[in-house]
Amino acid sequence: MARWIAFSIAITCASLAGAPAECQTLTPAQRAELASWYQTASRRAPGDWGIAIANQRGELLWSVEPATSLVPASTVKLFTTGFARTVLGGAARRPTRVIGSGFIDPLSGEWMGSWALELNGDPSLENPSGVGPKLVDLTEQLSQLGIRRLTGPLQVRSANGPAVATYPTAWSHRHWGRLFAPLIGALTIHENVVYFTIQPGPRIGTPPELIAAAPDGVESLVIMRARTVSGTRSRLSLSPSGNGGWVMNGTIGVSARTRGFSAVASDPKAVLARAWASALRRAGIEWNENPRASSILPGPIMTTLAEVASPMLDSVASEVNRRSLNLGAELLLRWAGGEQGPELMTQHVRSVAGSVEGLHLVDGSGLSNDDRASPLTFVNYLAKIPTTPGGRNFPLLLPANGVGTLRHLSSGLGQGVVRAKTGTLGQVSNVTGYLGRPDGVLIVSVMYNGDRPSTARLLQWKLFQLLGADGAAIPEDILTPDAQLGGSDASAAPASADTTSK
Repeated sequence: MARWIAFSIAITCASLAGAPAECQTLTPAQRAELASWYQTASRRAPGDWGIAIANQRGELLWSVEPATSLVPASTVKLFTTGFARTVLGGAARRPTRVIGSGFIDPLSGEWMGSWALELNGDPSLENPSGVGPKLVDLTEQLSQLGIRRLTGPLQVRSANGPAVATYPTAWSHRHWGRLFAPLIGALTIHENVVYFTIQPGPRIGTPPELIAAAPDGVESLVIMRARTVSGTRSRLSLSPSGNGGWVMNGTIGVSARTRGFSAVASDPKAVLARAWASALRRAGIEWNENPRASSILPGPIMTTLAEVASPMLDSVASEVNRRSLNLGAELLLRWAGGEQGPELMTQHVRSVAGSVEGLHLVDGSGLSNDDRASPLTFVNYLAKIPTTPGGRNFPLLLPANGVGTLRHLSSGLGQGVVRAKTGTLGQVSNVTGYLGRPDGVLIVSVMYNGDRPSTARLLQWKLFQLLGADGAAIPEDILTPDAQLGGSDASAAPASADTTSK
């Protein structure tokens, strides 16, 4: 069983520059409650625990094996967010363009020349939640230029060369192709996943009907081999086909409810092509994809014909953390660090947190079991990143309790008391973030690696509820000396997200 060590701060509040009115500490009764909580946690969820509870300067108040290096899972996204924001700034945006070389035929409206889509790994392009740019935004710009016809097959590239999507080598092969682990790269549309809604055919013996698909146009990639039968039961299955699409097999009862299906795109370019065709139709632009009919002229592609951009990085990062979106985290890392992203992010964490023994980062999402970090590294990083130019208001980039992956952390806590990131894998359950109290902000990292992650998560929620029983909303800037938690300044209350997602 891990040894637990309790710390108290024996420093007067007056010696802490910019400290809250009351010194941050834990009472003997609170430390006893924590010790009791840990005895229960280690018994109900045996395994490796690492816990660090610190004040907002990173000074430990109570801990259990805080320097133990453990698998962090999605709490790595805290580092990814801080690294990307430091390198790029919170207002950075990712562009998507139509580029070309040529001219518009004034009589037919045909684009005479070469053209291509330039994708740069915007995780919000055709975002399933509807937040972010859409391909129809590009096609409407083409229509406004007077383009009525495009000819030739779809060409896709990025600003740095070919636009591709692959599985990160740091990810275990067993994750590849699952909804939380799609292909990653510049070629990203609709998070490289697709959704379909199926209803029974009008009568027995007819094929089921595909009544909705996302992104628009991808329904043309589905081959319907299922049939409608009597009854209310459904035995449908969706499997990949050889052309980058899918085959729907099985049966659905004529009185059955609609069924929803989701799948990872094995060929994002095929999905992009069908979505692009749909967007062109909506803008009134004809597209002849026949390469033999191409009017492509020689010359480099130089002109931007249409352009859209992602929301600001802060908005993208907030969505990534709220949903724990692995694709988005990996794209943020590549956006900020390119091919050397993991190494550069590790350097960034070391520069912010100081000595971080046992730190090992190989991806931006935390999906790899090779990642390692300790609770002490996390609390040091979270304490110091808001003091850096790129880290101002960093806590607000994390979901609040009751929202997103913290949706189950609501009972007994006021709104905005916790801003944190979860991390979950087969044998991992972690929660790391900020917790507001009347005497200041606590930084909490509670990590568990073992065989009972679900039990550990429930116990972790209890720890946050214990510490935040008299909590107060975290102010927008935890470093502002006048930002007293629990005060009457309404401007200090952080805005809350309005949706949740697993």
